[in-house]
Amino acid sequence: MRSAIALLPGLLMLASLAACDRQKAAAPQGEAPPTAAPAPAGVQSGLDRSRAGTPAPAVSFQDPQGRPTTLAAFRGRPVLVNLWATWCAPCIVEMPSLDRLAARGGNLQVLALSQDLEGRAKVDAFFQEQGYRTLRPYLDQDMAFMTAIGAGTLPVTILYDAQGREVWRKIGIAEWDGTKAAGWLNGFAGDVGSQ
Repeated sequence: MRSAIALLPGLLMLASLAACDRQKAAAPQGEAPPTAAPAPAGVQSGLDRSRAGTPAPAVSFQDPQGRPTTLAAFRGRPVLVNLWATWCAPCIVEMPSLDRLAARGGNLQVLALSQDLEGRAKVDAFFQEQGYRTLRPYLDQDMAFMTAIGAGTLPVTILYDAQGREVWRKIGIAEWDGTKAAGWLNGFAGDVGSQ
């Protein structure tokens, strides 16, 4: 019994690093809370190509200056969209690797799209505290983008080609400037191999 209890903290830590459920707004009294769409079966640790060719949603989100924008503004170059939140531990773990990937320049645009409901001040303060050099804070405060792509967990990262069509999505954490991700991004980002 003691050995099972001793393992419990480690198992809880591993579960928390797998992925975060999206932050839910409180449901009005008498209504059922909103439910998240489940992740596609069998894709938790790999790439999901089941939506390849699907156009990027036309929903708007805020750019780093708080102005509305859409993914159409990035047409002409591939975009790696990472949906994350300040309250999501795995999201925070992978953010430095996204910043390093973005710093490499090249053809790939790396877009960190926050799902925080608390607004721009929370996200801006987080970015300032972390000292990211290249990533800029985009905000999907009402989770319209997350809902439009059918994501039910964070982090989730989607690669869109230069025409704005989904290539693949990765559910869960990744080392975005590592050799495995370089293989995933091959042909879309120029030279992004690990350094």
